[in-house]
Parts: sequence; C-alpha cells; structure tokens
Amino acid sequence: MGIRNWIQTLAIVVTVCCTLAVQVQAKQPNFVFIMADDCTFRDIGCYGGQAHTPHIDRLATEGMRFTRCFQAAPMCSPTRHNIYTGQYPVKIGAYPNHTNANPGVKSIVHYLKPLGYRVALSGKSHVGPRSVFPFEKPKGADLVEAAESFFSDCKADDDSFCIFFCSKEPHTPWDKGDPSRYDASQLKLPPYFVDTPKTREVMTQYLAEITYFDGEVGGILAALDKNGLRENTLVIVVSEQGSSMPFAKWTCYDSGLQSALIARWPGKIQPGSINHAMIEYVDLVPTYVEAAGGTPDPVLDGKSLLPVFAGKQEHKEFVFGEMTTRGIINGSDTFGIRSVRSKNFKYIWNFTPEIEFRNICMKSPEFKSWEAKAAAGDADAAEKVRRYKNRPAIELYDITKDPTEWNNLANKPEYAKVQAELKAKLDAWMKHCGDKGQQTEIDADKHTRGGKKKKKRKKQL
Repeated sequence: MGIRNWIQTLAIVVTVCCTLAVQVQAKQPNFVFIMADDCTFRDIGCYGGQAHTPHIDRLATEGMRFTRCFQAAPMCSPTRHNIYTGQYPVKIGAYPNHTNANPGVKSIVHYLKPLGYRVALSGKSHVGPRSVFPFEKPKGADLVEAAESFFSDCKADDDSFCIFFCSKEPHTPWDKGDPSRYDASQLKLPPYFVDTPKTREVMTQYLAEITYFDGEVGGILAALDKNGLRENTLVIVVSEQGSSMPFAKWTCYDSGLQSALIARWPGKIQPGSINHAMIEYVDLVPTYVEAAGGTPDPVLDGKSLLPVFAGKQEHKEFVFGEMTTRGIINGSDTFGIRSVRSKNFKYIWNFTPEIEFRNICMKSPEFKSWEAKAAAGDADAAEKVRRYKNRPAIELYDITKDPTEWNNLANKPEYAKVQAELKAKLDAWMKHCGDKGQQTEIDADKHTRGGKKKKKRKKQL
C-alpha cells in the first residue's frame, strides 16, 4: 500500500472512530426505576435501619443517597399517579386510593415515547386509566425475569428505554423472606411504637420482606450488568411511603411521606455521595424528560433533578402532602389531612379533628396488642393509641429537634410566625391544586374506581 493510500485509509478509520465516539457519547440515557411498596425509609440499612439490605446499601456507595425525598400522598395509588405524571394528586383528580387520573392527563409515556423511548412497567400498577398510562408490559414471571427479558430485547434492538420495576414488598401480608434472620428481642422499635411481643414478632416479618425486596433490586441490577447497560443507565431506587404500621402510611408525618431515594448514574453522579436537598417524586418526570433531550412540559409540578445529581445541595424550599381516608379499608368517612414541610418545621392541618382517625392497621394484631396493653393500664400505650386515633386541627413540629414529630408546637406564641408562614404556603399550594379542603374530601368518591373500595383487593390497600 502506497503512503498516500495508507494516509487516506488512516483518515477514514479515524473519522469512523470519532463518529462512533460522538454517537456513543450522544446516545440517550436509559432509566431504571425500582420501587418498594409500603417501606418506611428509616428501616433500610443505609438509612440507619435494621433491615439487611446489601444490594441497596452497595448501590448507595456507587451513587447518591438522598436524605430529604418526599412524595405527596402516603398511600399507594396517589403516590404512583404522582410519580408517573409529575403532578400533584388533587390537581389531576388522583387523590383517593384506587383512583384514576382525569382524562387527558399526560404521563411519562407520552413524554418519552416521542423522544424515541420504550416506556415500560413491570409489577404493581395501581394507576389508571390505560389511556393516561399506556405502559409496555415486559414478559416475565417476576421482576427479575422481566428485567432479563426487557434488557435483552432493548440491547438487541439498540432501544433507549425507561422502565419502572414496582415490587409488591414489603406490603402486607408479610409472608416472604426469612424472619428468623431477625431476633425479635433485640430489635430497636421506633419511639412512637408500643413495645409488645406481637409488635416485635411482626417487625421481624416486615424486615424480612424488606430483605426480600433488596434481593429483587440485586437481581434487576445484575440483569442490567449482564447486558452491558450499566454505564449509560440512570438507576433510581425508592422506598415509596411508610409501612402500614401506625404513624406511617396513611399519615402526613415524615414516616408516611418521606422516602428513601438512591440514584446511580456513572459519570454523572459522584459515587458515595449524600445529598440533603429537599426533593419530591413529582421531580422525576421533568428529570427524565430533560435528561432525554426534551423540554419539560410547563404543566408539570416538579423541577429537574439534574443540577442536584451534579452535586447541588438545594432544590426546593417546601414540600407538600395530602391524605384522603375515603377509598381505604376501614377509613374514616372524611378525615382529610394536608401538610407542608420546610427543612426545619412541619405544619399539618387535620380537617375534621372532631371525628376519629381510622384505617385498616387498627384491625391488625399489633395494633390490637397496643390497645390491650393500654386497657391493662399502661399509660404509654394509652397515650400512643389515643394520639393515633385523635388528632388536633393543627400540628406543628420542629423536625430538627423532634424528627418523629411528637412534641406539638401549634399555637405556642413563640412559634406563631413560623406557623403563619407555613399556613400561607399550604393555602397557596392547595389553591394551585384546586384543593377545596373538606369539600374535596367529600367529593373523593367521584374519583375512586366504582365508588367504595372493594375489600377483595387485599394486596393493594
């Protein structure tokens, strides 16, 4: 080969290599979102919890662990509508449990498919209608099988993808995993729990299911690696709302509204980092859209997390929550709750303090053991049972000094300014959402599937 031909060939090779490098660099990122079901964030290992979660803990060393992530509703269906639409539940009509979003609402499917993505969901759905959530359904008997099948297909076709893996654990009944791994007598119970043998027993079952979920996370991540997709994939793992034990799910306390969130994105997120920015589930849709090269829809309530993933420690000044008891098993007829939280304080408004707060956990063996201990004369048990059933109109907590929200500061003169400021923020948020307070609670049945909740749907409380 002559020197001229050799130079021409070398130039072609260099051009091709550069073109391929640019194409690889410009390839849209993939998105993998893995969600637990009724898992209190404090119970996960890397959040200081007692659950054995080696896969989630390792992911935290490979990515960023968030200490202040929140959803807008402490129960399954509104939370999931919240995630997939990027809008608050009342605003889109999806605020009771077992609900549907209003017709015409757009979801992540509508935003990412035009950008060239396959958008899929495997596992628990709990959203509707299909026109708003036309997810692709991967094949597989469980989440890990679905992951292996879906990742293999996407790799073969060189498809960009966004997939949600939605576990059913550790939702009740707690019948998966190995409870014997946990010594009931050695468990440290939250300070708002009543210490009974039954409570300790069910805690071992609950923690075992968190470990089971951790195994699902490990299997999904292994399938991602097996297909060589790790480097260009943003992985997010969240815990959803709190467990169905008292003072968590179905409440606007942090144990109900706060979520674990761990994000890994090679080359984009610093491994082993911790971020204290206040973020919300509504921030996920605009994050995915912007990362995919699109422009987030102005109708969205969230803000892109890309600056936060890059290390910024500020995002939102306030986060919000709402709870509706209509549509849940054994729920109070109307016990609407709204909340607003800053970094330092939480303000909660209970619309109907004159009635008893109720939900299905009050029929659980552990709660009945609380009531029995209270009836036997235990003052601590009696106070905790009373506080769970009966709430004042206004609750105000100093989150930094009182993270489990036990010392109510409402109406104390020295906190009047803080209380007034938070009330104003909550009022403005409710107005933005079209939330009319108690009237919105009364109208909740219009937004449930077929009116009253069907008891046979035990697995999706």
